[in-house]
Parts: sequence; structure tokens; C-alpha cells
Amino acid sequence: MESLFAPENWFTLLMLIMLQAVLGFDNLLYISIESSKVPAPSQRMVRRVGIGLAILLRLILMVVVLALINNLTQPLFHIAFVNVVEGTFTFHAIVSILGGVFIMYTATQEIMHLLAVEHIEQATDTRKRSVLTAIIWIVSMNLVFSFDSLLSAIALTHVVWVIATAIIISGIMMIALADQVADFLKKNRMFEVIGLFILLVVGILLITEGGHLAHLELFNFKVEAMSKASFYFVIFVMVLVSIVQTRYRNKLEAQRLSELATAAA
Repeated sequence: MESLFAPENWFTLLMLIMLQAVLGFDNLLYISIESSKVPAPSQRMVRRVGIGLAILLRLILMVVVLALINNLTQPLFHIAFVNVVEGTFTFHAIVSILGGVFIMYTATQEIMHLLAVEHIEQATDTRKRSVLTAIIWIVSMNLVFSFDSLLSAIALTHVVWVIATAIIISGIMMIALADQVADFLKKNRMFEVIGLFILLVVGILLITEGGHLAHLELFNFKVEAMSKASFYFVIFVMVLVSIVQTRYRNKLEAQRLSELATAAA
């Protein structure tokens, strides 16, 4: 009971909610992209069911991680090819690297798809998923995204109710925002491209973090983790450039139409 009213626990809860909200943005991008592959009437349901199941599995994962926290950082195996690759891999490192690789693969596949189609509005017709498949992918990738944030939460506190409450509140926030994010991307296709490149950078972030945890060296060069500050700076620059480019393109288009109207007159 004392733990419930301890001021430090409520402060930690607020910090974790903010952390989950920030880290959940790239998760929402993936959910929006994945849900767009199912028939339109089912997209909202897929997002809500996927996030709901992910919240439940996050709570289960929290219990497992708390029980096995010491084992997650223990070396599982070592790779050593002289002057080529060397590293000592833990469970945490493996999850980060494999998750990053899959996210980069997904983002690259989607970017290539957008470049390949002739009519962008019909792009989703050839890449439909079943509802069950989409939910499975959303839940699976949600766990990948949540693994690092869960470890960060445990680093701040081991109070179960604080972590569980932050997970539930952040999940509710994701459910509330998922439809808005999906609708925004649907109406502003340019930002869908930015979202895919953000996911690409997220994949790089996870791979470098996993490599750093594994003390990975490639051709005698040590892999260093991409800092969170660098990550958010890159995202800020990408969004800023896109906004400026869009406004400049609109001005050029307006000028062109004005010149055509003057010439016709």
C-alpha cells in the first residue's frame, strides 16, 4: 500500500508514459501501413485487435522479463572470424538485430512497391493480407518495438504496477491515435513515404544497438549504437525537408497554372 502512494512511483509512472508515447510513434506507423493491406471495412478492427492483443502480450512479456532479467544479458554464443566479424551475442542483442533487419526489409519492400506501381491509388490492390495475418504481424512487431522500451522501464523501476499501468495507458493512447494516423497517411501520401523512411532509420537504430550490445566488430571496425539524439534529429530534418519541399512544389505548381492562364488569355 505504501508503494501505491509513494511520490517517486507516480513520477516514474509519468516518465514511463511519456517514454512509451515517444517510442510508440514508429509503432503506429508500422500498424497503419500493415492495416492498409487488409480490406477497408476491416482495417479499423485490425488496428484495435492487434494493439489490444499486443498490450496483453506486453504484460506477459513484462512478467517474463522481470523474472529473467539477469539472463537476458548473459552471453549465448560467440562468433569469431579473424578480421571479418566478431561478437558475443545475448538474447537482447539478437532480438534487436533481427527486429531491425525485419523492419528495414519491410520498409524497403514498401518503398520499392511505391516506386514500382503505375497508379499509386491502386497500390494496395496487389498486396492484400488476410485479417489474421495482419494481426499476427502487428502483434509480433509490437513486441519487437516494445522490448527495448520495456527494458528501459525496468531500468527505471521494478515496481510491477507502475510498469503495467504505463503499458496499459500507452496502449489505450495507441488505440485512440491509430485511426487518426492511418487516415492522415491515407490523405497525405507524401508523408507515407516519410513514414517508411522513418521505419528504415528505426531498423538501423535497432541493428546498431544490437551490434553494440554484442560488442560486434566488422572488419575490425566496432559497431557503435546510434544515439537517440541523432535518431530524433534525423527524423526532424526529414520531416522539415518534406514540409519545405511540399510547400515549394505547391508554389511552383500555382505559378505554372498562373502562367498557363495568362498565356491562354
